[in-house]
Amino acid sequence: MRLSISHRTVYSYDAPVEYALQQLRLTPKSTGGQRVLNWHTSVTGGRREVSFEDHHANTVELVSVEPGATEIAILSKGELEIENRHGVHGPHAGFMPLWLFERPTRLTKCGARCRRLAHGIDEKLSPLDRLHALSAAISEAVTYRTGSSEVGTTAEDALEIGAGVCQDHAHVFIACARAMGIPARYVSGYLMMNDRVAQEATHAWAEACVPDLGWVGFDVSNGISPDERYVRIATGLDYAEAAPINGFRLGAAREDLSVAVEVRQD
Repeated sequence: MRLSISHRTVYSYDAPVEYALQQLRLTPKSTGGQRVLNWHTSVTGGRREVSFEDHHANTVELVSVEPGATEIAILSKGELEIENRHGVHGPHAGFMPLWLFERPTRLTKCGARCRRLAHGIDEKLSPLDRLHALSAAISEAVTYRTGSSEVGTTAEDALEIGAGVCQDHAHVFIACARAMGIPARYVSGYLMMNDRVAQEATHAWAEACVPDLGWVGFDVSNGISPDERYVRIATGLDYAEAAPINGFRLGAAREDLSVAVEVRQD
C-alpha cells in the first residue's frame, strides 16, 4: 500500500521567546516492510542545528527557535510503500543489546497492578499467543478515552485510572511483557484511519521480541497487530525515547500547541 503523510506542528507563544530547542524524531526509515519513497521536514521560525542517529537508530534533528520569535512551525511530509507483514518487523538489530529492552523505565515500571495483569496470562500458551492474550487483557482493563491521562502517566497510573490512550496502552503492554521476561519497546508512528484523513495526533503501539519471529507489533488500542496502514517513525524503551517532538524553552512565555496530521492512501 502506498501512503501519503502530512504532519504539521505549530508552537505559538504569547511573548517573544529568548531560546527554545525542539528535538524531532519525524523521519521514517526504509526497514521492516516499509520503504520511504520521499520525505522532507521544513521549519519556519527556527533552524536546524544538528542531525544525528540515536542509540535506537532513530533519526533525530535538533531545531532551535529564532530569538524573539512568537511561533515555530514544523512540517513533515512524504510518501511510503508499506507491506502487510502482520505485525512482524523482523530480527533484532542495531546498537542496543536485546536484554536492555527488559529494563524498566519510570513510565514502564512494573508495580502490583502490572504484575497482577501479567501473571493472569496463561503460561501454557506459546509466547506469541501469550502476548495476544496480554493485549486483549489490557484493552479490557484500560478503556480508550482521550483526556484521561497525560504525557507523564505511567503504566501503573493507567491501570489505576482504568482509562488512557494509545501511549498508555503501549506502556502497560511493555511493562507487563517485561515482567513476563519478554523484551518490549515503544513505537511511535502513523496509522491510516479507514473513516478519515485528518487526525489530531500521531499514533503509538508496542513491539515485543518473539522467538523465531523477532520484533512483533501489538496495537492494544485497536486490538490488532500493525498491517499496511501503519508507518513506524521511531522506537525506544518508552515514550520519552520515541516522542515525535519534545524540547524546552527559556522565558515566561505561555505556549499553545496545534497538531494536524493527514494520512491517506495514494
